[in-house]
Amino acid sequence: MKFKKIISVFVLLLVVIACSTNPFTGKQTMALVPNSQLFPTAFQQYNQVLSESKVVTGTAQSEMIKRVGQRISVAAERWLNANGYQGYLKDYKWEYNLIDDKTVNAWCMPGGKIVFYTGILPIAQSETGVAAIMGHEVAHALANHGQQRMSADYIQQGVALAGNIAIQNDNDRAAFNQYYGIGSQVGVMLPFSRSHEAEADKIGLILMALAGYNPSEAAELWKRMEANSGGNAPPEILSTHPSNASRIQNIQSLVPMAVSEAKKFGVTSFKPITKF
Repeated sequence: MKFKKIISVFVLLLVVIACSTNPFTGKQTMALVPNSQLFPTAFQQYNQVLSESKVVTGTAQSEMIKRVGQRISVAAERWLNANGYQGYLKDYKWEYNLIDDKTVNAWCMPGGKIVFYTGILPIAQSETGVAAIMGHEVAHALANHGQQRMSADYIQQGVALAGNIAIQNDNDRAAFNQYYGIGSQVGVMLPFSRSHEAEADKIGLILMALAGYNPSEAAELWKRMEANSGGNAPPEILSTHPSNASRIQNIQSLVPMAVSEAKKFGVTSFKPITKF
């Protein structure tokens, strides 16, 4: 009981001391590391990745990545301003780069630093497919998912440390470390990460629709992702991401919401889907 009290008080103090509100969900989220510290580090790391990679410039595809990114970020600012979050993006430094790499991936660092690998473009197939990916990545930055993951890591490590201090018996301590390590990962950290992916899917649909891209294409994109994976994905419970099947189903159910949201901003039609 004493140990449980120590852990409960520790976690409660951390959560109470450092919380922020996610403008897209209205939820209180952990913010143990302020963006004023997180963003500069992320920007530095991003520049290092670029310096060590083959960045594609001056091509139709690299210009498309920048164009789509700018449209999505403008859509984000419109939505935030309309919902009372003027100035939310003042510290963001948007940047969109294409790297020549066969990896089927794209990612976004805190503060708006985005990379697409050329390997994902055949899966995207069109500018609208790129917009679906871009909306998802921009959403991670807007919802401060990197900040939340770092905060969750600190809490996970802090609870482990508190447990090792509180438990005096070596055998009990070893058992705690084993069960806590597995339990906190499978029961807390992985579901936490999957919830971020689901949030980014939802926010990304809204952003791509506001930017004039058909949100229905997001589900088609993930069908292609599923086909490309060849069924080699781990079980959802052991993954940082939702399964492709559940993701596709969830996105399809959210498309009407994204279309409705876009109509509030005068967007009633979408760009035609033209393959590369």
